[in-house]
Amino acid sequence: MPSLEIRPAVVADLPSVTEIYADAVREGTATFELVPPDLAEMTRRFRALSDGGFPYLVAILEGNVAGYAYAGPYRPRPAYRFTVENSVYLRPAVHRRGIGHQLLQRLIADCEARGFRQMIAVIGDSANAGSIGVHAACGFTMIGTHPNVGLKFGRWLDTVMMQRALGEGASTVPSA
Repeated sequence: MPSLEIRPAVVADLPSVTEIYADAVREGTATFELVPPDLAEMTRRFRALSDGGFPYLVAILEGNVAGYAYAGPYRPRPAYRFTVENSVYLRPAVHRRGIGHQLLQRLIADCEARGFRQMIAVIGDSANAGSIGVHAACGFTMIGTHPNVGLKFGRWLDTVMMQRALGEGASTVPSA
């Protein structure tokens, strides 16, 4: 496989990120969005996460953005401030080549370096074996399934919940 670079995303990457996500919205069940957001909205989301101190990464393969991953707040209330939710999206042409695994491993490391203690994966569609497998390979455990909570493409979809401790996890209480 050609050399893969994983680095923090920059604004110049967002047209590619927007394209990747638009395909996931239109064609897949990993996201429950129904209308792909435009570049302006994706830029707003990117800036909100970046300004909030959350990691946002891109995978560069042969000079092009092949995928991206980010972490964001799991929930808005302050008690959740040490818990993040992750997202990973790839171009369809690069699925099953280990890129998602590498992105997720780097995202985990970056979240640990920022002091986060738990990572939650909310995986759209219980039939999404690829995402479930990548998360399991990166140390996530199954914590539950919400059956039939999303309606997309004329069918009901589950969300699968997985969780992984980051750093010391819940073994200690952070000082901040």
